[in-house]
Amino acid sequence: MTEAAMTLGNVSMVFDADGGSVHALEGVSLDIRDGELLSLIGPSGCGKSTLLRLLGDLLVATSGSVTVRGKSAEQARLDRDYGMVFQAATLLEWRRVAANVELPLEIMGVEPAERKRRAAEMLDLVGLGQFAEHYPWQLSGGMQQRVSIARALVFHPSILLMDEPFGALDEMTRERMQMELLGIQEKTGTTIVFVTHSIPEAAFLSDRVAVMSRRPGRITEVIDIDLAQPRVFDTREDPDFFAAVTQVRESLRSIEEAT
Repeated sequence: MTEAAMTLGNVSMVFDADGGSVHALEGVSLDIRDGELLSLIGPSGCGKSTLLRLLGDLLVATSGSVTVRGKSAEQARLDRDYGMVFQAATLLEWRRVAANVELPLEIMGVEPAERKRRAAEMLDLVGLGQFAEHYPWQLSGGMQQRVSIARALVFHPSILLMDEPFGALDEMTRERMQMELLGIQEKTGTTIVFVTHSIPEAAFLSDRVAVMSRRPGRITEVIDIDLAQPRVFDTREDPDFFAAVTQVRESLRSIEEAT
């Protein structure tokens, strides 16, 4: 995993707001490797979600460059190189599960038979094939997020951008969803950028963890997570896991001590 799938080059982001400007990011440079899961972690308000939205071309940087597979972020979005998953599943309550997953393909003008086939494929991938004809309100929170992931993957993007997708779930469901995500990545080879506030979650999921400073957000350290693959439930009881959690926590603590 040496080739860069996404590159941030000296990126800064300033928002104009009533009462003055907000300097959200400053001088962020980072290579995200092809096929890795990289987590972004840092204090609240440090710009993690802003950084994710810049990668996804939902925002345009004030200065610096964002490159996705050698293209601009805008071109990568037009080429549908990535899918996005947010903290809320944002499913359409009046559409059945399969119809929610088909929605991006419907917008793209894909034929109905192909939409149905690919939605069924993705629902099987996330373990929800038997719930295709249910409505979102009939599913648990964790199941709704799995539908959201299936929808993000239905057009076969090579990159998945995830903004605290498990943050609202209870601890046991969250751990199960982490395992689901790693299984999906193993099957698809998708590059994943994952925003989280949870140190254990970042340590468990990631190949690398990018630690961010307080606003204006900067990358203060990128930590390699050296845990055996594949990760399993018992990984959380491994001394190497506790060492990784401690390393990320100490990196965050150094930010607090510096302010």
